Amino acid sequence: MGWLDRVEDQVDALTKARALQEVSRSTEAYGLLDRVLCATRDPNARADALVQRLSALINLGRTAEYTRAIEEASAAVRDLAEPYLHGHLNALAALAAHHQGALDRCVTHLVKAARALGAVEDPDRDTAWGWHDLAMAYSYLSFHGYALGAIERARQLGNAAGIPEETFAAPGIRLRNAVALDHTGDSDGCLRVLRDVGGDLDRFVTAGRADRLRPSSLAAYGYAAARRCALGDDVTPAPGQDPARLLGYGADSARARDMRQLGQVCLAIASGRPIEAVTRLDSVQVSAETLGAAESARLRSMALGCAGDHAAAHRADRLAFRLAAQRHDRLRDVYIDGIAARIDHEEMRREAARFEGEALTDPLTGLPNRRRLERYIAAVVARGERVVIGVCDLDGFKAVNTRHGHHSGDLVLQRVAGVINRVMRRGDFVARYGGDEFVVVLPAAGMSEAAEVARRIDAAVRTEDWESLVPGTPVGVSIGFAEVGIGNPGKRDALSAAFETADREMLRAKARPRIA
Repeated sequence: MGWLDRVEDQVDALTKARALQEVSRSTEAYGLLDRVLCATRDPNARADALVQRLSALINLGRTAEYTRAIEEASAAVRDLAEPYLHGHLNALAALAAHHQGALDRCVTHLVKAARALGAVEDPDRDTAWGWHDLAMAYSYLSFHGYALGAIERARQLGNAAGIPEETFAAPGIRLRNAVALDHTGDSDGCLRVLRDVGGDLDRFVTAGRADRLRPSSLAAYGYAAARRCALGDDVTPAPGQDPARLLGYGADSARARDMRQLGQVCLAIASGRPIEAVTRLDSVQVSAETLGAAESARLRSMALGCAGDHAAAHRADRLAFRLAAQRHDRLRDVYIDGIAARIDHEEMRREAARFEGEALTDPLTGLPNRRRLERYIAAVVARGERVVIGVCDLDGFKAVNTRHGHHSGDLVLQRVAGVINRVMRRGDFVARYGGDEFVVVLPAAGMSEAAEVARRIDAAVRTEDWESLVPGTPVGVSIGFAEVGIGNPGKRDALSAAFETADREMLRAKARPRIA
């Protein structure tokens, strides 16, 4: 059973949106997906539409909308136990993070995407597209080996799902591999890869399958041919394979638009019009992510060399090399920062274990805090021991803070903690629950023992010299006890019930008139 088989609403519309994006009509797909989101209440349909909408935004290059789209899609996918959705969303989020220049986030999404897609038990055509988008993200990050492995996985799944081979031929991925070689000085290696890309197109044309190629793929084939021409390779296009014509495909794809503009620069260089090529480079605005930040500088170097300005060409070539190296430097920093973060995490984990006692202690009074109290009671109850819980709340504490300030309030809390601790029995447990509320736990005790402990606490607090600490503001304590019903079937419920009972008893004690 494939992913869409689990979707109960708007399946036809979601399928149509996929088809529109496959032929680079992302603007139409985006509008259709918006209508789906307005109409559906099915969580699966909504999640699918939001993931597809993110894909459309990336295709359209609407960078400013990426963050919100990722947040909305993540919220919709989070509670769905469908690894395909998580994998595809993370692959798209990796692409978005890369376009935004957040390489550390990009790498994180890549790892999550690969793990999720690899966990799909019944992969289908949608899973194949997930691997395709993951391959694209790898490619943009210059992880060319990973990109080729992911696109091969997409091709295998696509074949099993009846998707034509040419759909996942991925000329754009190999094109980026080729120009990356040229940016670092390996023009011969670049030409070898570009010729292989051209050979694939020839094969598809000969087999009569060229009409099945995606428009964005045709644009990539066109750029590969134009780039070969700019490098001086002899390209004799077959009918219908003219680079200028192929560059015209791609519809509303931002990447195809970039390749179209840079492809025209390549063709101007190949035709001996270097000044036109330089002029075009001065006027075009292309994303540094489509073919690498170094591509424009490398084309400028080629144009200037063709024009005979070899000094300027050399400077442009050095710039291209530096820009290409910057990508590797940034990736190195991401790797090093990742290792550093992992080391920091391990050190923090060790520190947390070392100071766990501090994490379970109230810093003001030195008593166990609420977290440690809950652990202690849970352990006692789990052992089936008889236990009584007491809730102690200070009387007059609000007046202390109002008249004498919070510093005096802190001193009162510290003294009360000491007073209660002093009069407890051996083995009893005292904790600060929060604010001016303390909790005492009496293991192996009943209500008669609790009444005696309450009397001792009340007497000790009442006889304390509060006048010297907070003049004119008496301090007292109200106490309520309750026994945990060990025989009850639900221990957690019994514990909650005991707390509620003790709290009510404390409030009754607070309401009773006091004898001076």
